[in-house]
Amino acid sequence: MPFCSKCGAPVEGQFCSQCGAPVAGPSEPSPGGQSPGTTAGGLSENAASALCYLLGFITGIIFLALAPYNQSRPVRFHAFQSIFLSVAVIVIGIGLGIISMLLLAISFWLGTLWGLLQMLYGLAVFVLWLYMMLKSYQGHKVVLPIVGPLAEKQA
Repeated sequence: MPFCSKCGAPVEGQFCSQCGAPVAGPSEPSPGGQSPGTTAGGLSENAASALCYLLGFITGIIFLALAPYNQSRPVRFHAFQSIFLSVAVIVIGIGLGIISMLLLAISFWLGTLWGLLQMLYGLAVFVLWLYMMLKSYQGHKVVLPIVGPLAEKQA
């Protein structure tokens, strides 16, 4: 049973029997049944886009498979870009690892120097990952070179 917002008395109709104040009815849902900027799953498009980058290709695939999100073009773009970026980072990481092993076989110091460069690469990937999550959460579409146009074609 609803209560009057003015006097706190129980209300049965559209007006309070104690003070006569009108009782607010249930709020009407927005057109389309959801609030602006949200998908049927409850997350906003920006939040879903940011989460596409959280675990790389894993969350990208998850958001492509989930029904309300796989029909949103911005979420699909970020999911595909996350997948393509993750694959590129893994392939480049493997290539750098092979070069590191070869340089280490030639000279300990060359291998060590290359290892330091690999750590800088890892830091750059981490910063890019944070940047992509932040910008997609803010609603900005950052199209990365090479993988971005591929993601736009797929979305």
